Amino acid sequence: MPGKIPIIIDIEASGFGAASYPIEVGLAMSSGQRHSLLIEPASDWSHWEASAEAIHGISRDTLRRHGRPVREVAEALNDLLTGRSTYCDGWVVDKPWMTTLFQAAGVAMQFRLSPIEQLMNEAQVERWDTIKQQVLAEHDESRHRASYDAWIIQQTYRRSYKQAGR
Repeated sequence: MPGKIPIIIDIEASGFGAASYPIEVGLAMSSGQRHSLLIEPASDWSHWEASAEAIHGISRDTLRRHGRPVREVAEALNDLLTGRSTYCDGWVVDKPWMTTLFQAAGVAMQFRLSPIEQLMNEAQVERWDTIKQQVLAEHDESRHRASYDAWIIQQTYRRSYKQAGR
């Protein structure tokens, strides 16, 4: 992947614990395109944390009104990503949430989701937090939403790649 712009996925969730589930998937594509998919919770998804809602700003009512059914979201992701590698910066939570989505949809995930760290060398890892703060400061966005977060991760990766002399 060196030299290429990776596809980044970010997920917002109903909470922070094991009972939480995905409520929004955001993508930053290599082309620069961004996608955001709000998810209507499956009938057996009930866990909700007000502290998570305070961060992402997505209410249950918003999900009921604008969320797409889990199967539709899983199929849309496969349509966009089949056979491709995608990356995230929170793999330990994002991967289980993605698994939860696809299991609830009854659809096989047809793309790979890996930690962004797999693409990075030591110099990039060391600079990551500082560069991410710089990128955030340059793009003042008050919303904490998945497609924006995915784009910030992608821009941080691009800058860290250049600064590491790769």
